[in-house]
Amino acid sequence: MNPQPTSTPPDIIRAAYAELIVTDLAESRAFYVGVLGLVVTYEDDEAIYLRAFEEYLHHSLVLRLGPVAALAALAYRVRSQDEVAVAADYYRELGARVEPRPAGATRGVGEAVRVEDPLGFPVEFFYDSEHVERFTRRYDVHGAGAISRLDHFNVMTPDVEAARAYHEGLGFTVSEDIQDAEGTTYAAWMYRKPTVHDVALTGGDGPRLHHIAFATHEQHQILHICDHLGALRQSDKIERGPGRHGVSNAFYLYLRDPDGHRIEIYTQDYYTGDPDNPTLTWDVHDNQRRDWWGNPVVPSWYSEASAVLDLDGVVRPLVARTEPAEAAVTIGADGFSYTREGEPIPEYKLGHQL
Repeated sequence: MNPQPTSTPPDIIRAAYAELIVTDLAESRAFYVGVLGLVVTYEDDEAIYLRAFEEYLHHSLVLRLGPVAALAALAYRVRSQDEVAVAADYYRELGARVEPRPAGATRGVGEAVRVEDPLGFPVEFFYDSEHVERFTRRYDVHGAGAISRLDHFNVMTPDVEAARAYHEGLGFTVSEDIQDAEGTTYAAWMYRKPTVHDVALTGGDGPRLHHIAFATHEQHQILHICDHLGALRQSDKIERGPGRHGVSNAFYLYLRDPDGHRIEIYTQDYYTGDPDNPTLTWDVHDNQRRDWWGNPVVPSWYSEASAVLDLDGVVRPLVARTEPAEAAVTIGADGFSYTREGEPIPEYKLGHQL
């Protein structure tokens, strides 16, 4: 890739949709529609297009049938159709692969551009989209676990600082990050819309997709999803939580879909829209950074993530992280965590925590 372009980056509004490859549409439908309650905009034998109750664009999630479960695209909406051409020019100057897409290449989406970004992710920029019914007031179909909207993406990348600099070039701002005393960055949360993040950068072998996240309005909606899964005897789909993050302050739940894609259900983070919004840096050894109540983080949450496809649909090879891993520095003989700085936390609380 070339150095930072001199041209203006596209004016990104927000994280808008993700396209996941799944290996069984019926099983995926049972999870995303039957359990999570997402609305089907369109479906056929090859794909399902889904949205949440407050969304009026055609979809915020595409499930496309394929042989290998993976991420096919992360899509950002830009401020106008002219910004799609701005995105294409910006990435050409960056030296990235750029693929213009005619209207309808993805159902419901107008002319767009997909790129392979410097981190190895397939990223789309679009503006025009088919409008559909917004179900904000359709309380007759909401259900107790109603999901409002797509909130953010979380990607695994070996060099968080490089990924941060790349996103800052696109106009993203850091709301919070995790560092150590030596200056190693383990994760960063970056936003365009005025919330904690549109994309989170998690240090690890990559490129991989850590998760996509949908927002609810209330905590009880997340708790209902847990109860729903319990009633179906599918509690094994709950990977982590429910709980409250230290970073972002949000109430959270992590689920794994039938293919292992990680989905977060998320609510009640905070406003970041003022230009002097401060960045909050967490010590990597602070045991409340990942869970405000100090609860254990399951090992799979750090180690597992979804494969990523290039624009030809081929799984991208992984680049190993060479800096220390967050898990390694916070547990075991070579790591530590604290609840009160200077006091090691008791063994019973540490448990198998990462």
